[in-house]
Amino acid sequence: MRTLLRTAWLCVATAVPLAGQGGGAPPRELPVDRIVAVVGAKPIMWSEVQELMNFQRQQGAQIPQDSAGFVTFARGIISDLVDQEVLIATAKQYKIEVTDAEVLAQVEGDMKKIRDQFKTEQEYRDVLKQEGFGTVDELRRTRVERAKRDLFQQRAVDSLKAKGRWPSVAVSEAEITEAFAQAKGRLPKRPATVTFRQIIVSPRPTEASKKATLAKLDSLRKEIEGGTDFEVVAKRESQDPGSRELGGDLGWARRGMMVPAFDQMMFALAPNIVSPTVETVFGAHIIRVDRIRPAEVKARHILLRWSMDSSDVTRARLEADSVLAAWRKGASYDSLVTKHHDEAELRLMADPVPRDSLPPEYREALKGADAGAFAGPFLIPNPQNGLSKAVVVQLTSSESEGELRLSDVRERIRSQLVQEKSARRILDALRKEMYVSVRM
Repeated sequence: MRTLLRTAWLCVATAVPLAGQGGGAPPRELPVDRIVAVVGAKPIMWSEVQELMNFQRQQGAQIPQDSAGFVTFARGIISDLVDQEVLIATAKQYKIEVTDAEVLAQVEGDMKKIRDQFKTEQEYRDVLKQEGFGTVDELRRTRVERAKRDLFQQRAVDSLKAKGRWPSVAVSEAEITEAFAQAKGRLPKRPATVTFRQIIVSPRPTEASKKATLAKLDSLRKEIEGGTDFEVVAKRESQDPGSRELGGDLGWARRGMMVPAFDQMMFALAPNIVSPTVETVFGAHIIRVDRIRPAEVKARHILLRWSMDSSDVTRARLEADSVLAAWRKGASYDSLVTKHHDEAELRLMADPVPRDSLPPEYREALKGADAGAFAGPFLIPNPQNGLSKAVVVQLTSSESEGELRLSDVRERIRSQLVQEKSARRILDALRKEMYVSVRM
């Protein structure tokens, strides 16, 4: 039987056995519904505990079968619900509001995913009824309320941080080691990973093609100098899809955001002066700076891309062949990069990346390769002009799949522990500031 996300089980008539899955005798029976905690004026009902417990069961949690273990588990659920209500009460103290409209798009997306689990509408509605929902609208209302609760809590946390109330905590190495030991059995396998450095050779235009592009750009500059608005020419002629419809507007840019030749010219220009031609791997540009303020400029440009075809790709691949041969013979990587590498592309992948998440061209080229091995040339697509680039790679490290080590997840565990300890400290403080009574 397929189940819905976050099923609500609201029992209202008789005593309900509250045990784990299966047909064994329950460790204990409790009244069908009663108040188990109060936060401010808000009661928390046993039916809410059942609902959250059932959701956790669906997510794989094991509900203890013994009475003592079950009661401890239930108390943990109640504590979680108290924490939620404390944050919601805090949000309301800060005059935070959340409307149905703010969460409706998310809820509708979730509802579609739920519906898509079922082959027919009747099967969907039958399962709804089995799990306590009379109609689809009832499920929708329940999910809207839950989404609003989640958003209230998040905004309460954001407000606490903005007001400087979110505490800073330290985490010791011993705590990290202990957390790793406790979680080790549940952690996934460490994927096979690689790091590498590369040289990417892009096709270059022939001299004749380049000369034609530069001549056209010169004519556009003369048209602008003759009185035609830069924006008008950019909308008509520029081949940069990201800025063409904006009249070439690139917005505000800081140093280092553009490729070096473009960046250097852009920061050298005075406002309202049209630049000389600037050549980059993308093509030929003319630039105009509209405004300047400390450390950044607002500029426009017109781009004419180099005219190239498959013969230029073939020449790039031959160039990559010669680069790889020189690299294998001991040529300096830095010198090869300076002369041959496309400056718009990444040089190094210094952080380990899972082999399975590499683009397919890289995955195939690096299959079975160990640290120090070279690969290529192989082609990768260039969506900007439809022509391929040639790549040569050297693996700098290669780790096989295996058990996760503490060193693999230390910073992730540290970050999580900091978040948990900070949250626990502020929640404990907030509990003291309002009426909280746990009655189980």
